[in-house]
Amino acid sequence: MVRFLTPPAADSAGPADSDGLCDSAADVLRFRAVRVMTWNLWWRFGPWEERFAAIVSTLAAEVPDVLCLQELWASDGSVTPVQDQAQLLAEALGMHWARTESPFWNGYCFANAVLSRWPITDPVTHVLPDHEGKPSHRRALLCTVTPDGDHISVGPFKVVSTHFEFRFDRSATRQAQANSITELVAQHRGDPETSFPVIVGADTNAQPNSDEMRSLLGLTQPPVRGLIFHDSWALAGDETPGYTWSDRNPYLANAAWPRRRIDYVLVSWPRPASIGTPTACWLAGTTPIDGVMPSDHFAVVADLRCTPNLRSLLELGKEGSEVRSR
Repeated sequence: MVRFLTPPAADSAGPADSDGLCDSAADVLRFRAVRVMTWNLWWRFGPWEERFAAIVSTLAAEVPDVLCLQELWASDGSVTPVQDQAQLLAEALGMHWARTESPFWNGYCFANAVLSRWPITDPVTHVLPDHEGKPSHRRALLCTVTPDGDHISVGPFKVVSTHFEFRFDRSATRQAQANSITELVAQHRGDPETSFPVIVGADTNAQPNSDEMRSLLGLTQPPVRGLIFHDSWALAGDETPGYTWSDRNPYLANAAWPRRRIDYVLVSWPRPASIGTPTACWLAGTTPIDGVMPSDHFAVVADLRCTPNLRSLLELGKEGSEVRSR
């Protein structure tokens, strides 16, 4: 599947052409995107068996290229047959997958994963620290995604899926975990002047004005000089707060904790020109599917600008011209 975001015609709010083809390679250059989605799937809480179908339907409707998922489960066979939610989702969606190597408790683990319609290689599980620098049960998954075909020239790029400490009073722990993620990205990113940026999909359990997010976003001294992250919602979301933890979700109707935006698609900076810059960002999983809400979190979806393969685009433009001339 190739996604071309067709620009609207000058005199119309609709697509430029009824056949969906762009007029020139320049149009595609401007509007080609990599779609990234991040979502906390609420483990095996609530009506988790019914929620699975709603999760699959929501993911299929958004058509992400790359998925960063948190709070997935897998069973080790000691209580129930061996199953892995990341694998089940990948098989349902026809995607590649990788999951953190996470400890099991009472037969189940609490994991993060990356799914992609492109091949995934070199998965690394990174253990996040607590506030004293000791290993915590929180993890991050770092892996390499390699686009193939699709008329784009994006080389392999790094993706991280992670989940920070949740308690309100543990900002110090989340700050240590934010520092750890930044150091991880600094070790594995390519040349920031030429490489596609590192994508981080995260449930940080922290609002944008928190100390931990301010350090990631460069609003205070970052933990690694010369590396910060851009928040897709801040760059390309609408003018609403973008709450991903909200009492609009019936699972949270009686929650004691306030509405918050705590889930992010982050893009490393510096990066070359506008490559990787979010061009659109929105929430997903905000409505029930067959009467079932998919998760207690809303998902975040972002389209990131990328560089098309110009030779392929010229061929595509030629083919489009031939179609129109018939």
